[in-house]
Amino acid sequence: MEEVSMEQYIHELQERKKRSLDYGKNKRKDEQNALARERIEKLVDPGTFLELGLLAHSDVPGFEEKTPADGLICGLAKVNGRPVVVEAIDKYVMAGTEGAVHLRKSHMAHEYAIKRGLPIFNLAEGGGLRMPDGMGSDGISDKLFPDSLLTVGRQVPMITGIFGDSFGGPTWMAVSSDFVSQVKGTCMAVAGPRMLEMATGEKVDLEELGGWKVHAEETGQIDHAGEGEDETIAAMKEFLSYLPSHEDELPPRRETKDDPNRQVEELLDIVPTRRTRAYDMKKVIKSIVDDGHFFELKPLFGKSLLTGFAHLDGRVVGIIANQPMQFAGSSGAEECDKATDFICLCDSYHIPIIFLHDIPGFRVSSNAEKKRIPTKIMVWNQALARSTVPKVSIIIRKSIGAAFGNMCGPTMGGDFVFAWPTAEINFTGPEVGINVVYGRKLMQADNPKEARQELLSKWEFDSSPFKAASKYYIDDVIDPRDTRKILAQSLEFACSRDGGRSKRLLASWPTGF
Repeated sequence: MEEVSMEQYIHELQERKKRSLDYGKNKRKDEQNALARERIEKLVDPGTFLELGLLAHSDVPGFEEKTPADGLICGLAKVNGRPVVVEAIDKYVMAGTEGAVHLRKSHMAHEYAIKRGLPIFNLAEGGGLRMPDGMGSDGISDKLFPDSLLTVGRQVPMITGIFGDSFGGPTWMAVSSDFVSQVKGTCMAVAGPRMLEMATGEKVDLEELGGWKVHAEETGQIDHAGEGEDETIAAMKEFLSYLPSHEDELPPRRETKDDPNRQVEELLDIVPTRRTRAYDMKKVIKSIVDDGHFFELKPLFGKSLLTGFAHLDGRVVGIIANQPMQFAGSSGAEECDKATDFICLCDSYHIPIIFLHDIPGFRVSSNAEKKRIPTKIMVWNQALARSTVPKVSIIIRKSIGAAFGNMCGPTMGGDFVFAWPTAEINFTGPEVGINVVYGRKLMQADNPKEARQELLSKWEFDSSPFKAASKYYIDDVIDPRDTRKILAQSLEFACSRDGGRSKRLLASWPTGF
């Protein structure tokens, strides 16, 4: 038997890899349809991708040549110099469906990420479990949800992009992630329209079923919507820039020339002293944080509550702030879910939280009761009570009723509670309170208008932050222009032990409510 040369072995290896690498290129219909590897190239630092499992394929006889890499490109790389695990579904292999080998590769990638403390990037699209592989009692039995997805406990950041229509597996991955960006024009759902029609008779188009607006505005299951793939990839990378690589690491600090003691004069113009006038809380946030940059999460869901990341004196901070431009800043069921989700995220990754109050209370109604608003208010409070990251509150204008507690008022576990002199703190707003308590007295008064004004003046005094400060329920009443300085100082002290490291009591809380 003639001896085979090393060159022949190498040639065979190169040919096998070339067939796998060229498969999608030969099937692509136009340049607008990006390949999985092209998305990886956009995401990772040049020349850093180490692919694993290139020679894998389906273990179903007859599918070997049709399933290069079994439809999942995965490996290790660097993103902005940081080691990560990357997996990208190849829609040109069996429509991006998941076979047994595909799932094995994904499970191994996730387990390795957790083992070595590496963030996970999922570049997703596809049709879910592959029919030939998942059929039968034996086919489905070993393809259920893996522990690496269900019990990971936010040990490493998981970041998902929805780049094409995604059903089943990619959807499970997304809703289990810390951050999700969906490219506009794509769909994310449990099952596709065809299966839905066959199973239930319901006819619905992709956009109505699971388009970006559905998830950005109604379900809250995505954090960002990208105009195109490049915008989604940029958002995924920016999200990682605020997070540590794993549970034992603190968030990275950023160099800044923005003086932490800078006086914020513009706040006097942004926030009206008349409490019924609306203003944009985003302008307040951007004036306070480093270099005016605020990375907002879920901007179209629960719009009267703002959540997102920024830097303060180079330190990563999470911000929860009421938005008076929407429902006067009052919170409903969606805002409760949004707050709980964000508190869990920050507490799991050692990110201190700043609360900026301007909330007249919760939006109570019969419809709110049907949405379980009492439960959602208390779940928000439970998350707050269990969170152990440093927390600082600033009461800018109103903080009324139970919402005062939910926004981390006194006795709610915050490190510091400060107030502007414009703050109004009470069980209810003055007009409502006077009508409830003094309604009959006002009806019997000789001059109801004058009597109302007298009562309003008294109520105004009772609601003043100076009364709470005099009994040391709040730490101080501050000049609004000192807000940035006070926050930077208080966070420096609050984070002096172990950098503000959390006990991560919320890490195993569910990723949806």
